[in-house]
Amino acid sequence: MASSLDVLKAALERIAVDPRYHDVLSLVKTARNGAVYGTKVRFPHALVMIFLFRSGTFRQKVSLVLRATRKHASNLARFATIYKLVMLGLKHYGPTPGKEGPYDSFFAGLLGGYVVFGRRSPRTGRPSSVNQQIVIYIFARVCLALARLAVKPGHGLPVVSGEPLRSQLSHYAWPAFASLSWASVMLLFRYHPEELQSSLRSSMTYIYKDCNEWDSLRTLLWHNK
Repeated sequence: MASSLDVLKAALERIAVDPRYHDVLSLVKTARNGAVYGTKVRFPHALVMIFLFRSGTFRQKVSLVLRATRKHASNLARFATIYKLVMLGLKHYGPTPGKEGPYDSFFAGLLGGYVVFGRRSPRTGRPSSVNQQIVIYIFARVCLALARLAVKPGHGLPVVSGEPLRSQLSHYAWPAFASLSWASVMLLFRYHPEELQSSLRSSMTYIYKDCNEWDSLRTLLWHNK
């Protein structure tokens, strides 16, 4: 006779593969994947950045790493859940029930982005550093994708997506973008470093400012002062 645990496991297995529960269970899977991905991305990044560039005791640094990891994982899980929930709601109760609309993903992302990443910290009145990093990462990728789309034949802008202008833009766009990006960040770091994101500012301080100070061979080659 099967144990109660085996019976429960079999019942859960039937629910997991039942098409009637697919939409609801997809929310669980979405939240799970968001949390796992956020943990995988943030933990090594926070570990390196905090232990290399932050001051404090070992315990304080570990606490900062775990806090940043938890924040990143929970935010991605929350955004993914809101996005999926809105997509399902619009699919079933939108203008064309049972069919996804062409702008459903935009409105779902808009709401999720506002609720999860658009709020300011009640303590500081500013967005959290983790949220800033995530949004800036997304923004940079969106800009690059839109730039490629602008010159994509059949999809891009009427003038720039045609030859020969398309080939010329594709050839020179990246060098111009890369050089202007570095020129701008170095100018900002030189005169307005407080406006840069904290982890970027810390790493640039380590590379470009701390190199000007040493008082021995040891602090010249092996350690900063």
